[in-house]
Amino acid sequence: MRKAIAFGFYILISVAGSDVIAQISPGKLAAVHAHLEGISNCTKCHELGDKVTNAKCLDCHLELKSRIEQKRGYHASTEIRGKNCVNCHNDHHGVNFQILRFDKEKFNHDLTGFKLTGIHAKKECKECHKAEHFTDTKVKNKKFTYLGLSNACLGCHIDYHQKTMASACSNCHGFDAFKPALKFNHALTKYPLTGTHQSVPCVKCHEVTTKNGVKFQEFAGIGFQSCSNCHTDPHQNKFGQNCTECHVTESFHTVKGISNFDHSRTKFKLEDKHQNVSCKKCHKTSVTAPLKYARCLDCHADYHNNQFTKQGVVQDCSGCHNTKGFTLFSYTVEQHNSGNFKLEGAHLATPCFACHKKQEKWSFRSVGLHCVDCHKDIHETYIKKEIYPDASCENCHNPFRWNNITYDHSKTGFVLSGAHLKPTCRDCHFKKEADGREIQRFSSLTKGCIQCHSDIHFKQFESNGVTNCLKCHNDNLWKITNFDHNSTAFRLDGKHQHVACVKCHKPVTVEQNTFVLYKIKGTRCENCH
Repeated sequence: MRKAIAFGFYILISVAGSDVIAQISPGKLAAVHAHLEGISNCTKCHELGDKVTNAKCLDCHLELKSRIEQKRGYHASTEIRGKNCVNCHNDHHGVNFQILRFDKEKFNHDLTGFKLTGIHAKKECKECHKAEHFTDTKVKNKKFTYLGLSNACLGCHIDYHQKTMASACSNCHGFDAFKPALKFNHALTKYPLTGTHQSVPCVKCHEVTTKNGVKFQEFAGIGFQSCSNCHTDPHQNKFGQNCTECHVTESFHTVKGISNFDHSRTKFKLEDKHQNVSCKKCHKTSVTAPLKYARCLDCHADYHNNQFTKQGVVQDCSGCHNTKGFTLFSYTVEQHNSGNFKLEGAHLATPCFACHKKQEKWSFRSVGLHCVDCHKDIHETYIKKEIYPDASCENCHNPFRWNNITYDHSKTGFVLSGAHLKPTCRDCHFKKEADGREIQRFSSLTKGCIQCHSDIHFKQFESNGVTNCLKCHNDNLWKITNFDHNSTAFRLDGKHQHVACVKCHKPVTVEQNTFVLYKIKGTRCENCH
């Protein structure tokens, strides 16, 4: 009977139109249900003559229906299961009414089937409930929803291991932090860690690289069948690849046992005098303890006290000596010439001890590189430092022949030309005194002619204390070739042009010095006539 009455109302409303709807509708539908407005749509939510049923709601909300049937999520929890949808989500309260509303602070997330623990409990809802995390394609295009998330870690998180490990992240990781993986137990793997392997940082074996353009650390597929999978074979396969025959994981330097050891299988073959050395001389603590051997100085004291260094590193004895005996050496001239002092000329005939053993012990680095380090500088204080800086004898001399001198005299400001090219250096720069002493003259010499030559004119042509002979003479021939009498105070003209010089310029004696007088005081006629 009730259904019949309801059907009658339905017919009445259909005929009467909108005025009747306004009288029986409880109110406007919310915006999300606005498409269901109209009397013809009532039965999409309501049964005829009955209230809204869960079945009607779930006919539209298929994604929720699917989760309830799978007994997943909040609506399948014991607290919600069996309740009517309209108890929480009723409508007809206006366009702006929020059908979906709850207190986020009081919401019990445990009822969803995913308990928020660790760092998850500190997250905002919207940080997880967003479209890129949805795994359910039915809700993928919704503007916003709390549905569609998976309980699996990879539903929200990027697979750091890129499918090389199991997808159940919680097998190794906790919810407080991704690192470290506190739940992981290496003892449960195919390679349990023993000995010092237990203290090795993971990254030493599980290298961090880049894979598919992102940071990646390899855990699966690491080789462990042989020690050489991770370790470099220090023996270079001389003892095979089965390291466990001698070594244990507690320490590489702990060896199980050793007998009849063939030293030639090591990197250091015993030769010559080394063959007669007791093992304990080198292996002082243990025959298996690490021992440096690459250089002679690893065992032997440096007799030369760091004299042979290159770029701050002491050079090894093997550069000059061999295992047959320290007193034998093979240092060549070529090796010497590769250093800072090249052996040339007379130096090639000089024995090593003449330079390097002037005292009780050999000395190599303190010998010096300059000539004056071995030879006496006979020119000291006589030659200016700028002429031969650092007393560099090689500016003039060479090691092949000491008296073979090659020096550019023009650097002194006095160019050698003409007759000056004939004398030797000693002729000008060494003067013998009356008492037999030989005096050097270098920086004490000036450009004045009379320092080397006698002034036969006795200062007649001196000007400001300097007599310049080249005004009349030249350095090729002493004969006068360029004197012009007309440049003097007495110009020669007329008969005077043919008068011999001696007619006017006669010898005179002044203070026991006899010389030709050229500087005649008077130029009047009566001075001569």
